[in-house]
Amino acid sequence: MKLTISTLLVLFTLNSGFAQEFKTPLDYLEFMSKESDLISQSTWKYTLAVAHSKSARKIDNTRKNLVKSIQNSKKKIENLKDGYKGDVEYRDQMIAYLDISENHINQEYDKIIDMQEVAEQSYDFMEAYILARELVNEKINAEMDQLNANQKIFANKYGVQISESKSALSEKMKISNEVFDNQTELYLIFFKANITDYNLMKATQEKDLSAIQQNATALQQFAEEGLTKLKMFKTYKNDPLLVNATKKAMEFYQKEAVELAPKIISFLMLNEKMQESSTAMNNKSPKNRTKEEVDAFNKLVNEVNKEIGTYNKLNAKFNADKSLAVAYWNNSSDSFVSKHVPKD
Repeated sequence: MKLTISTLLVLFTLNSGFAQEFKTPLDYLEFMSKESDLISQSTWKYTLAVAHSKSARKIDNTRKNLVKSIQNSKKKIENLKDGYKGDVEYRDQMIAYLDISENHINQEYDKIIDMQEVAEQSYDFMEAYILARELVNEKINAEMDQLNANQKIFANKYGVQISESKSALSEKMKISNEVFDNQTELYLIFFKANITDYNLMKATQEKDLSAIQQNATALQQFAEEGLTKLKMFKTYKNDPLLVNATKKAMEFYQKEAVELAPKIISFLMLNEKMQESSTAMNNKSPKNRTKEEVDAFNKLVNEVNKEIGTYNKLNAKFNADKSLAVAYWNNSSDSFVSKHVPKD
């Protein structure tokens, strides 16, 4: 989430009349600023919903309200047929900005929502989803910067002095952007290891020894890369909460790759050996089985039975530790965003 809207404060020394009459260029600018402020308020509500709500319906409803706010403002501005005393350039620029914003928020975000549905299937999908989201927001920011520049051009044209001091709302939006950027960087570190762990567990269920080894190697690599990145990561306002949670997760995944994965491979290989031996024994009639073959098979069965208990115990411990590490990261992420994104 990265929608930054700053409202330029307009200062003018002439006496102003009613804004709807546009007796002065200040009246005209104030009318435009009022509409921009309404959109800013709706944008802020959307930001709050994303930051503090887990309800997809609430988030989508605030997005729809934002679109409606843009549409209402556009209708009002379109009705200004003469702009300011026949000068419609700034009016048309404002309409163009609103058109682009509506398109991005209404249509582009629909595409992003579709991407979000598959984002968790792979790191590449997740990275693409986040990049697409950031690109849409950057486009909206660029359009807002252009609109502010156009406002300056209109003000200079009519001798209006403007100040670029930012409103309290734009400061809140700026803070929100910084928080989400920080959280996203840490999330990508976490997700890269987390999705690899998922693939490792899937390979284990399928008893695919090659895939287990590949994912274990990748998991160790990503966990170590994550720990290295965290050493250089700049915490937001010296708050170590999410960094520490990410570090804890990386340490767990590193340990899982180094300690659990080899045990999984060893156990599955032993079990596979026993299955092969069992098949070979079953293919022979009892009278054709040698004592050595029977003894070797019984020895394998005893080894597997002995290892099952150890393997299940170790697996249960790692699953419990993983649940704690993932839950800690998710809770820390929610707390981090809730703590730093302004609530009103």
